[in-house]
Amino acid sequence: MTARTLMQFVLPLVLALPAGAVLAQDATDDAADVILLIEEQWEAEQEGDKDWLDNMLHPKFSGWQKQSPAPRSKKSTKLWDRFADTQGKLLEHELYFQNIVVEGDVAVAHYLYTSAYEDKKDKVEVSNGRYTDILVRTEDGWKFIAWHGGDDE
Repeated sequence: MTARTLMQFVLPLVLALPAGAVLAQDATDDAADVILLIEEQWEAEQEGDKDWLDNMLHPKFSGWQKQSPAPRSKKSTKLWDRFADTQGKLLEHELYFQNIVVEGDVAVAHYLYTSAYEDKKDKVEVSNGRYTDILVRTEDGWKFIAWHGGDDE
């Protein structure tokens, strides 16, 4: 095989590598953005910031926590979150991301958590659980469109 023939086959492969690397980098950046948003949501809850409900949940959101009898809309999630705030507060949390899949404008994140919650009688309970969050990319960035999970107990 001549050098010219070799270059005809090798050059297109070499030129394709940076494009593939860029696509891989985009997927990595998307996964990092998803992790950041999920962590921001937990931090906002811990800090008592309720704006996250309006800012981070998609208008068509439907989430199903293990403790609830059925999936909840954005409006219902806000109602029950306000009620939970009267019962106590999240003191601390740690997230353990297991897997994140990003396909186009949809992301699925599976993670475990440990959290410490203090009720209104000053009793602290530490719990472990798991969540699967589904997010969609919008003009305003990633938004939660669904989730499922809760305490393992």
